[in-house]
Amino acid sequence: MKEKFIDEIQLSSGTRKYFSLAKAEKEYGSLAKLPVSLKIVLEGMLRNLDGIKIQEQDIKNLIAYTPKNPEKGEVPYSPARVVLQDFTGVPLFVDLAAMRDAAKKVNLDPQEINPLVPLDLVIDHSVQVDSFGKADSAEQNEKLELERNNERFKFLKWAQQAFDQTRIVPPGFGIIHQVNMEYLASVCIDRKVDGADTLLFDTCVGTDSHTTMIDGLGVFGFGVGGLEAEAAMLGQPVTIPTPEVVGIKLSGDLDPAITATDLALYVTEFLREIGVVGSLVEFYGPGCKSLTLEERATVSNMCPEYGATVGMFPVDEEVLAYLKRTGRSADDLEKVEKYFKAQGVWGIDRDANTYTKNFEINLADIKPSISGPRRPQDRIDFFDTKAKFAEALKRPSSEHGLGISDNPEDHGDVLIAAITSCTNTSNPAVIIGAGLVAQKAVEKGLTVNPKVKTSLAPGSQAVREYLERADLLKPLSKLGFDIVGYGCTTCIGNSGPLSDAAMEAVNANPDKVFASVLSGNRNFDGRISPYIKANFLMSPPLVVAMAIRGNMNWDAKSEPVGQDKDGNDVMLSDIWPSKEEIKAVIEKVMDPIMYENIYSKVSAGTELWNSIEAPTGDLYEWDEKNTYIQKPP
Repeated sequence: MKEKFIDEIQLSSGTRKYFSLAKAEKEYGSLAKLPVSLKIVLEGMLRNLDGIKIQEQDIKNLIAYTPKNPEKGEVPYSPARVVLQDFTGVPLFVDLAAMRDAAKKVNLDPQEINPLVPLDLVIDHSVQVDSFGKADSAEQNEKLELERNNERFKFLKWAQQAFDQTRIVPPGFGIIHQVNMEYLASVCIDRKVDGADTLLFDTCVGTDSHTTMIDGLGVFGFGVGGLEAEAAMLGQPVTIPTPEVVGIKLSGDLDPAITATDLALYVTEFLREIGVVGSLVEFYGPGCKSLTLEERATVSNMCPEYGATVGMFPVDEEVLAYLKRTGRSADDLEKVEKYFKAQGVWGIDRDANTYTKNFEINLADIKPSISGPRRPQDRIDFFDTKAKFAEALKRPSSEHGLGISDNPEDHGDVLIAAITSCTNTSNPAVIIGAGLVAQKAVEKGLTVNPKVKTSLAPGSQAVREYLERADLLKPLSKLGFDIVGYGCTTCIGNSGPLSDAAMEAVNANPDKVFASVLSGNRNFDGRISPYIKANFLMSPPLVVAMAIRGNMNWDAKSEPVGQDKDGNDVMLSDIWPSKEEIKAVIEKVMDPIMYENIYSKVSAGTELWNSIEAPTGDLYEWDEKNTYIQKPP
């Protein structure tokens, strides 16, 4: 049935088959009204057409899609792969292990129980910031991570050798979404389908809401619950309601002083206001050309915060450039370009008529921003921080304020300053920017108050590598921003205990509103620390600056960030790097071989990972004393 959609592409490495959207158009009618995201979903339907899970009527229904008034119904989506993080991924493997036991019990071959769709699991949610401000903090935190999670890690290590199509990235390599961008994703997958070498769209679901970060690379992917992920793993489509698709045309250019974080916070506020909850969002237009892939990915990462299902960017020359600079081969790049062009979905141009709604964002309108104190969509112009913090203190909690009538100057001391989360650590521009702010601050003799818990949790080992090459780890360390581990730390509440000085301040002032500043994506009440009521999202360079300033009551235009060694005022502008400075460092230190070397070690694992003694074989050896992993009844 599905053979009628097969066509061929000639590559340098030989011929590949693919399921052609053009052939589907000849068979069922024009695809002109389909937005790109739904064309990608359609390819998966063509490839999996079997008359049972995917029926011909499903394809006809999707092709009949009416953008301005989508008919209510459902679309079966067949992702090409499944991405898991450790906490939410473990139950899927427990189910598979239990199914193997059940198969053995009725004299079936346990090895027949395997994922039918390739499965990647990244261990990144278990590390906590216990040690900080020390050269060996990462090592100490990784040891504690292993001690606390040995039962889970032992089980996952068994699963890695037991199941086919299963790849596990050990702890210490990075955050799932950055690893997905730099290593797991291929944009165009080259796979055996029905015995033939076939190209297909790289699509995925993941058990983490910020799976959408991969949309910035042009990979259709979003977060799902465990049951949906398990269904996808076993070859079942993930059913989504027929969506509205919102087009966001980007125009203009970012001001040189604007960071990817400013962009993402602005877009989050904008999309929350227009209402895109449950929609597919596609960014397109000339403004895309001016954005780096990392800037696009930062916007896509915030998709759960603006409420959309996906936040897709186009596949174009910038995608190829990113793949090249992160170590992908010329063969990989050729597949992406030829496949996307053959399917008619290459480039930044879009037909506005394919969207349910259309809006435009002029990138030139974006200003330096932070968000808080309680929600990621509550954006503040950074230079209005002092006034807006005072307003937030007085605003009642029912209006997402803090409900405090005291003098604002009595509140706002920063107790946590964390460069954390996949949202920003995947972007060399903001990380290098943070390093340069630290470098300039150290040169002027600026310091950070001991009560501020500082941390740097890179999204991958590549971050450490290029910071070392740029000689920026030293000034960051001088201000307390030593690397604390490679994983999702402060952003998910794994911030660990506050510093002793901070706890003294908290105990001495139980009614005082303390603050955290982090380069993350979420700042809901109680998420960062139970002792901190005001939490602000901002770029890594601003995290460093706010750590030095030490309080949210700051008018950065007229008030200094601190005093130099001679007691002279130092303004933020005195330590803020130019875009040209950042670009020069990036060009000097970035190298595709760096990524190749790092990710070539994934299969070998780290020394601590390899020290775990795990069982082998087809069946798991359940341990009744295990407090985390138990055989399901």
